[in-house]
Amino acid sequence: MLAFAGTQAVGSGAAEAAGTAGTAVRGASAVSAGPACGAAVRAGSTTGFSLPFAGARRYEGATPVELTSAGQLNQPLGQPAADAIALRLGLRKADAFTPRQFAEFISGRGVGGDPKAAALVDASVRILTNTTGRPLYSLVNGVVTPTVLASYGLFVTKDGWLESPAYATAPTRLVNTVIAPGGYMGTWMRDNGATASLRMLYRSAYPVEAGFGFVAQQISGQAQLVTNTKGGVCTEVGMSMAPTLWATNFALLYTLNPALAADLPARWAPIPQVVADAILASPTGRVRYADYASALG
Repeated sequence: MLAFAGTQAVGSGAAEAAGTAGTAVRGASAVSAGPACGAAVRAGSTTGFSLPFAGARRYEGATPVELTSAGQLNQPLGQPAADAIALRLGLRKADAFTPRQFAEFISGRGVGGDPKAAALVDASVRILTNTTGRPLYSLVNGVVTPTVLASYGLFVTKDGWLESPAYATAPTRLVNTVIAPGGYMGTWMRDNGATASLRMLYRSAYPVEAGFGFVAQQISGQAQLVTNTKGGVCTEVGMSMAPTLWATNFALLYTLNPALAADLPARWAPIPQVVADAILASPTGRVRYADYASALG
């Protein structure tokens, strides 16, 4: 399974992704810097993302496009748009968690509940839905500072680091152990009457997109940024806004609570070049937010 921005592949989805994206990633290593500027974009695609980041062709059109105005930055989808996307990805609101199931799962209650695992899921949800009205709070130069950066595919850690949600130590990466097949999430769903939700998730776009996401992360190095190429212009965005990862995360959040999926970013935004260059040049794949806050608005 692919976590919110993680690395566990789902069986058949990984196989399809490997077969479809094989030529795009052949020869790449797990420590490479990611796709080069100008990497071939699939014929007919208008997103500017190459394989495997574009994901399955049949779902690519359901994912966010690049913003066209500053006012769209970090704006959430909203419920009507989320419900429409859910149908395109094979998700039904009626089969999502009930309000009670969600409340118990996210707090670590219910049969076999685990508060530590639930806290990791909750932290991941907050990072991915870091849109307008849902700031994260971090200690930046000794001051508690709110930040909203979801459209860039970046977030600020509690101790002030600016990084991709797919960064190795991010909650959105660590949550893999919680939602892996046979792990806590699936067991909790079976033990707490949410088998319909589990069945829906695995019959949706989720397994295929998770497979593409697994391949994508293996070629994206520490920084976990993705190159977009449109009109001969190359820009970078965090892994969580690549179509395949965004669709994977959407499916997970909609299954847990459709209202959470509605808070995902509706558009992606290129990371300002000075910030992207610094992250890619950093030996750790991340930088201090305080040094680049002004560039991010």
